[in-house]
Amino acid sequence: MSVFRLLSILLFFLAAILPACAKPSVFNVRDFGAVGDGIHIDSPAIDHAIDAAAKERKGGVVVLPAGVYSCFSVHLKSNVTLRFEQGAVVKAAPVTKTEGYDEAEPNDSRYQDFGHSHWHNSLIWGENLRNVTLEGPGLIDGNGVLTRGGQRKNADGITTANKAIALRDCRDVTIRGLNFLSCGHFALLLTGVDHLLIEDVTADTNRDGLDIDCCEHVVVRRCRVNTVNDDAIVLKCSYALGWAKPTSHVLIEDCQVSGFNVGTLLNGTRTTNTVKAPDGDGPTGRIKLGTESNGGFSHITIRRCTFTHCRGLALETVDGAPMEDITVTDIQMDDICNSPLYIRLGDRMRAPQGMPPSKVDGIRIQRMQVTDADARYACLIAGIEGHPVRNVVIKDVDIQFRGEITLDDVKQQRGSNPFFFGQGGAAAAINRHEKIGGYPEPSAHGIQPAWAFSISHAENIKLKNINVSTLKTDERPPIFQQDAKNIRFVNVKANSNDVTVGF
Repeated sequence: MSVFRLLSILLFFLAAILPACAKPSVFNVRDFGAVGDGIHIDSPAIDHAIDAAAKERKGGVVVLPAGVYSCFSVHLKSNVTLRFEQGAVVKAAPVTKTEGYDEAEPNDSRYQDFGHSHWHNSLIWGENLRNVTLEGPGLIDGNGVLTRGGQRKNADGITTANKAIALRDCRDVTIRGLNFLSCGHFALLLTGVDHLLIEDVTADTNRDGLDIDCCEHVVVRRCRVNTVNDDAIVLKCSYALGWAKPTSHVLIEDCQVSGFNVGTLLNGTRTTNTVKAPDGDGPTGRIKLGTESNGGFSHITIRRCTFTHCRGLALETVDGAPMEDITVTDIQMDDICNSPLYIRLGDRMRAPQGMPPSKVDGIRIQRMQVTDADARYACLIAGIEGHPVRNVVIKDVDIQFRGEITLDDVKQQRGSNPFFFGQGGAAAAINRHEKIGGYPEPSAHGIQPAWAFSISHAENIKLKNINVSTLKTDERPPIFQQDAKNIRFVNVKANSNDVTVGF
């Protein structure tokens, strides 16, 4: 083979390989007119930089250097990385008489609230995108501008926004290293986003933190989410896309959730003087499946997560979704203001006609350590008549409850009707507070007739190697069962005493 031919072959391969190895182009938003002084509106400049990066064959990286970028709606595009460098802050701009955020797009919100049904009225949003990355270590600051409710307009008809980042129908999305502060209804609303990675994110916000709705193949890793007034990390499967898409194959690991005062996780003070969320119960800040639950939950793993000064783990399906193959391991909780564990099958059915009943079948919880938990509602496992929670295994669990609830406390709430306190006392009470069609929350069930586990409308529940205790004397028995079949207790101790099926 001649030298000329060898060189020709080599050049051919280099031409094929080098473009693939080339680094994506970098676009500094200041080169497109961004000022970063916290006063000038920089969203048009950021949009121009994103447009330029999206035109690159291999995509591009849009860089926000240190500075405060006051913005209205920013529009993401496919194959673009938006990089927030140290000291970079994107701050929600207050609406004026002439400028505001994008209007919410038309969508059916009969089956979920307005906030879950719209994405465009956001600080940063994207729809039908592929290969998108948002990465830190900068900050997205809602600035008291992003609202907690639905779409609002000022006196001049200018639209406000109610979420920091909203994505719909996207694929191959990474959100890494960002910080969020006071982001309104959602720090992240991700609906129909498949192949999603969220890692090393800190959200310290006034309502939901990470809302992952109708998403498949998701990893949430090493995130810290503080939400005193709503849920921290929440999986949903709503009808917002117009069809019942499941949330499945999700891994949540090594995350911390809490309900400290807004802003005090980021500033390090972790203050706790806010004692109630808007629903009247204690700080929220938990990991939850539900409440929106049409499409189904399956193949969900939650492991090595901590809960502090917040509500406990909630696994809920009430709108027709099956909830199957849920695995929870190695959970630490402290200062828990309601049920450490809440498994709920309900009948709200906020869904189109013809949806099947909700279903729970196959939950495994292992190695959970809880200290200082409110004993009012116990650990609740509750189905509905004719539709039991099935096949739950809970093992290697230690829960310390506060105790100090009296039988009079239960009577005062449930009334003095002997139907509740006849033969068998509190342990024989019928749980008439379950509100099968209402919003699922431990407090909706009322103070339970037991302090450790309350199990109703359930089948094939196994508790093994369980140790429950009270810091102060509680007059109720540890276990209550109603319409419960094949409930097995293996090495279950309550205040060091063996518990048997006799309760």
